[in-house]
Amino acid sequence: MTATTEVTTATGLADRVLGGWLGRIAGNMLGKPVEQGEVWTRDRIDRYLRAADALPLTDYLPEPPTAEEERALRPEWRHCVRGRVHGSCRDDDVDYAILGLHLLETHGFGFSTEQVGDLWLLRLPYLQTFTAERAAYRNLAAGLRPPLTATYDNPYQEWIGALIRADVHGWVSPGAPRRAAALARKDAVLSHTGNGVYGAMWAAALVAAAFTAATAREALDEALAVVPASSRLARTVRRVASLHESGLPWEDTLATLEEETAGLGWIHTVPNAAVITAGLLYGDGDFSRSVALTVRGGLDTDSGGATAGSVAGVMCGAAAMPAQWKEPLEDTVRSAVFGFDGVRISELAERTLRLAQAEA
Repeated sequence: MTATTEVTTATGLADRVLGGWLGRIAGNMLGKPVEQGEVWTRDRIDRYLRAADALPLTDYLPEPPTAEEERALRPEWRHCVRGRVHGSCRDDDVDYAILGLHLLETHGFGFSTEQVGDLWLLRLPYLQTFTAERAAYRNLAAGLRPPLTATYDNPYQEWIGALIRADVHGWVSPGAPRRAAALARKDAVLSHTGNGVYGAMWAAALVAAAFTAATAREALDEALAVVPASSRLARTVRRVASLHESGLPWEDTLATLEEETAGLGWIHTVPNAAVITAGLLYGDGDFSRSVALTVRGGLDTDSGGATAGSVAGVMCGAAAMPAQWKEPLEDTVRSAVFGFDGVRISELAERTLRLAQAEA
């Protein structure tokens, strides 16, 4: 059965959508303990894993091997490492997927950017927003309207926040990357501009393309078609693909891109898109390898792991996802979105599937 045929069946599509949700949450949980790119560089992450005898990485992070490493981890590590995962931790990378689902259920595919902002104010606590989202939230509360919410007193306009909000638009647009990108753009311009918006469009299209693409490279090529070819985001993704195609090892590809994106910062969309792209290409369709390489790539590890996990989860489907990633999640999500704390992952997937089928 081809990938295209499989997603036209209700069972196949349901499995892919659930795989996207599970993959996003698992990838987020994997990267959460080391989410601080200034501290947790690629080299340091791999030193941690070698000290814990956890390479190759095929499961959640192991317990910290030393007291020094324990102090450097984010405090959430106690709920994110092997043997301690009982449901997902609360995280904005998952909150926005839930909020995006609620947006589409409430307003449909014709939602406006203003309605995105209204829902933030209604459902999302201010102190659970960060960087560009917090700036936009503050601007909304002060009475500003889009696009001023994205540009006024907001130095984070090209950071990764809009990209992490994009997956749901891909999940409800299986095999339709341009539609996914259009939905993600309406969401993104509330808080971002330039490559910040392009990153969201690219991620949504990538997830949508993953439903029908035969390989990660095919999905990446389809996703690139929705953003300006001359944008720094597109040029960087193409650069990663060309280095991978040349046979350069994963470590050398990331070292090259690190030099070429130097100065953008560890939360900027462009270098994180490079890490995600490398993780998916060198992961070569294997779920564990795709999320592990993305998180080992450093930068905004929980966000990168979440996006790579979503794409890889859609491509393999929930049934084929290794048990060590999905079973500890216990089908449960913690969330700061009002009315959704403790919701079941399976319920979120079922609601997403209904939207995808309604618009098919």
